[in-house]
Amino acid sequence: MNMTPSRHLSGSSVRGTALASAFAAVCLLAAGCSSSGGSESGSDAAPAGQADTPRLKVALITHSAPGDVFWELVQKGAQAAAAKDNIELTYTNDPDATGQANLVRDAVADQVDGIAVTLAKPDAMKSAVGQANAAGIPVVGLNSGIEAWQSEGLLEYFGQDESVAGQAVGDKLDAYKAKHALCVIHEQGNVALEARCAGVKKTFGGETENLYVNGADPDTAAESITAKVGQDPTIDEVVTNSATFALAAVKSVKEAGSKAGVATFDLNADLVKAVQSGDVQFAVDQQPYLQGYLAVDSLWLYKTNGNLSGGGEAPVLTGPAFVTKENVAAVAEFAAKGTR
Repeated sequence: MNMTPSRHLSGSSVRGTALASAFAAVCLLAAGCSSSGGSESGSDAAPAGQADTPRLKVALITHSAPGDVFWELVQKGAQAAAAKDNIELTYTNDPDATGQANLVRDAVADQVDGIAVTLAKPDAMKSAVGQANAAGIPVVGLNSGIEAWQSEGLLEYFGQDESVAGQAVGDKLDAYKAKHALCVIHEQGNVALEARCAGVKKTFGGETENLYVNGADPDTAAESITAKVGQDPTIDEVVTNSATFALAAVKSVKEAGSKAGVATFDLNADLVKAVQSGDVQFAVDQQPYLQGYLAVDSLWLYKTNGNLSGGGEAPVLTGPAFVTKENVAAVAEFAAKGTR
């Protein structure tokens, strides 16, 4: 992929270790899959391309709201790893932190072999993760909670450093000569979204203002964006934290008669088209498919071979990388297949 990674990634030895562990994980993925095709016969042989290790049961539990395409990509990656690793995968989700914690407790009661979980609101998840640890069930994190995964007792973490991603966006906005950015947060209290907007504010030379909208009601959220940019003509950039809200922001800006540009964290197939057309200036890709894949595969590697990506000390970074009009063609092929 000809995507430009954030220049902040190279400035930290910890992040460098994390990137190295990401490459190591990929190598392990290639080497760890034992295909029985052509080498074994009999009813116990696994299908070609599938691991012949004992069947495992893994639960993937996220804070996703219903109908979010982003999480469909996470699931697709997780399902691909599960199919390869002879894993029975269950997926559950609840945007309410208490509800998500209860789903973790349900997985513990179900005696799963491993749990992959997001930590959008780490404090609410601590007790449930502790119960999993007490039961001897390995837990890994993905997508949200990069600052909390170790203190919460997780073995590994796969995702984007949201602060670094936000700082990279701040630099990008300076390059666009923006002066007043509106950072739209569709889930108040979500540590990942807050970190992104804080990162933007840290490096952006202009003014950064947060706008909190109701992510559970996209129409109301769009109306809030329309009203805000309509009331303040100095806003010349709208930054959203979801491809869905970026597409809504494009309409909101037009309805308000504003000339503000739109940029976003995360992408999907429709957002790729918006970048191609120029409606959205750029997207920051954290590779959700990869997050789901690595999280599930890491549990298989840990259970079957004792492996810990990053040595259990450093997160495995899956982003950020910019997708712009100049390099979007390299992503479009895979977006059309539904994996980016």
